[in-house]
Amino acid sequence: MTTIVHDTTEAVCLSAGYNLYLKPIAKMTVSVALPQLKLPGKSISNWEVMERVKAMVAPEQFSALRISKSTMDFIRFEGEVENKTVVKSLLGRLDGKSIKLSGFTDVLKVRAVENKVDFPTRHDWDSFFRDAKDMNETLPGERPDTIHLEGLPCRWFSQKDSQYPDRPSEEVLIAVFQTFGKVRNVDIPMLDPYREEMMGKNFSTFSFGGHLNFEAYVQYQEYCGFTKAMDTLRGMKLMLKGDDGKAVACNIKVTFDTSKHLGDTSVKKRNLERLKLQELERQREEQKQREKEEEERRKEEERYDGRQKEEKERKKEERLRKREQKLREREERRNLKKMRRQQEEEQKKLQMKIALEERRLLLAQRNLESIRLIAELLARAKVLIYTMQHYMHLNEYSECLLPSVG
Repeated sequence: MTTIVHDTTEAVCLSAGYNLYLKPIAKMTVSVALPQLKLPGKSISNWEVMERVKAMVAPEQFSALRISKSTMDFIRFEGEVENKTVVKSLLGRLDGKSIKLSGFTDVLKVRAVENKVDFPTRHDWDSFFRDAKDMNETLPGERPDTIHLEGLPCRWFSQKDSQYPDRPSEEVLIAVFQTFGKVRNVDIPMLDPYREEMMGKNFSTFSFGGHLNFEAYVQYQEYCGFTKAMDTLRGMKLMLKGDDGKAVACNIKVTFDTSKHLGDTSVKKRNLERLKLQELERQREEQKQREKEEEERRKEEERYDGRQKEEKERKKEERLRKREQKLREREERRNLKKMRRQQEEEQKKLQMKIALEERRLLLAQRNLESIRLIAELLARAKVLIYTMQHYMHLNEYSECLLPSVG
């Protein structure tokens, strides 16, 4: 976690090229003893006590103040200030003083001490490597020459104008820490994509945009470089000063390596494991490629079978279509023939009907002519009868006249 730094007077340069500095850690512990609560339901506010502690150091201020432990007997605060020189002043204002809270008759006693730095000493590493039975101090990595750093911000150690600003660089790491002496080797586990699988441990392997901090191992060529680095980093936090003059700092954890991490044997073992994993990865890639090709081949066969099936379906549909077309044509011809027969039959019926009607008409005409002829004959007969009767009367009249004349 990074914090803004307002006062950089105590900062010492670590690497001017990368604007990195070391700033002393100025922390203190403030303990406030609580009185016995006699009335049930009554309590003391941690926040109120914290505000009283802040007021006691005014006009100075804590850059950070948090509760590290709270019990019925005491409240313990961990405070941090900008500069180491301010710690003594704050200790004088807090240690042995008391706080009077409203509503409580008893005062709260305050004790304040400067935090001890939890950092290995020269005695620690010398005794460790001296007493370790599996270490050979004549070999690199098995002697006090490697420092282990945790909590380094990725962006602070990335190459300038890098395409991946969140990716730390071994070159930058070497450039920064060779300030203390010649660097023999470095290792940033998160940059190794095989490390987690190789060691069975989570090293926060680098993935773009995935991590803010990283761990690193720096191995020095000489013992003096290692001791200088450890002594300089003791009680310090890392600070970055921007081009605009603004500065931020973060706490880092620094220890000496006890795992032979950069020992020749360990490096060779990791390289061998890496080669094995690379070979396995290559085999897996080949297997994936074969499976992909097999899948492509299977898909191609399926596509081919699909095309063949589609072709068969198409031909079948074409045959069915032609068959249906023939059936339709046959049916149409049948229907046409039937329609023609029906038309011919209707035509015949019509002609027969017409012929019948014409015959009826002809018979009617003949009947009419017969009637007319009979009527004419009857009329003529009538005239003839009348004429014959007239002649007969005339003959009778004549015959009557003749005797009288005689």
